[in-house]
Amino acid sequence: MSHLIEGRAIAEKVYAELRGEIAELKKSGRTPGLAVVLVGDNPASRAYVRSKDKMCRDLGLHSLKLELPADTIQDELLARVRDLNNDRAIHGILVQSPPPKHIDEAAIIRAIDPAKDVDGFHPVNIAKLTLGDDSGFVPCTPLGCQRLLIESGTEIAGAHVVVLGRSMIVGKPLALLLMRKGKGGDATVTVVHSRSQRLAEITRSADILIAAIGQPEFVRAEHVRDGAVVIDVGINRVDDPTMERGYQLVGDVAFAEVSEKASAITPVPGGVGPMTIAMLMANTVRACRQSTAS
Repeated sequence: MSHLIEGRAIAEKVYAELRGEIAELKKSGRTPGLAVVLVGDNPASRAYVRSKDKMCRDLGLHSLKLELPADTIQDELLARVRDLNNDRAIHGILVQSPPPKHIDEAAIIRAIDPAKDVDGFHPVNIAKLTLGDDSGFVPCTPLGCQRLLIESGTEIAGAHVVVLGRSMIVGKPLALLLMRKGKGGDATVTVVHSRSQRLAEITRSADILIAAIGQPEFVRAEHVRDGAVVIDVGINRVDDPTMERGYQLVGDVAFAEVSEKASAITPVPGGVGPMTIAMLMANTVRACRQSTAS
């Protein structure tokens, strides 16, 4: 059985560090502020927003939660974003994804001040990641994956990392992040996806395999070489009549069989998920610090 990389424990370490930074900022009269905007009543999105709001309050951050009806029009949402851009008490802005279908999400992301884009999806921040400019914000899930690898003692520099998935939320920014020079980078990265040929052959060559393809238990033992480190980004709801709630949560990795081959692996839940929120808090604190310095 492989070593379990516990995201909850590592997230708590991040929060302990942040509490010290937040206390220092408050001494200088600044309280980091995060605004989360929810449009509509998607149950999963509402749960995510609640957890983010709760963590803000637990850390002593200023938390603003804006819940807008599903029929909110594009111009009204843009106006709310502009107001938050101009609000000096707010250092981070997040519009919960996915919005209703009539909302142009890309336009909303572009409207957010890049200095307050703690989700890291604004084109300016993606460009800074590509250029290796540390002043930008990196998307939270990739940042959380990197921190899991660092804290678990996994050697990233020189390692062959295979990222399974090419989304702008995880796959692409994670590949860029792990290729950057310096701590937590210097990896040789291959990105594979649903159209890749000889996929299992490529994934078996990985020292570190990161699964972010959005398919339940897609990664099997045949995809993983003995001793690889496996990070499972996926979280999928699968019907299970034996469970009281009628379903279970599984990752993109078939945990039972892959954990027999991997040297270390993240669980689902309790792996990458807690780190995503932890890195959102870290980005918000950094946004406040950078605004103070400017």
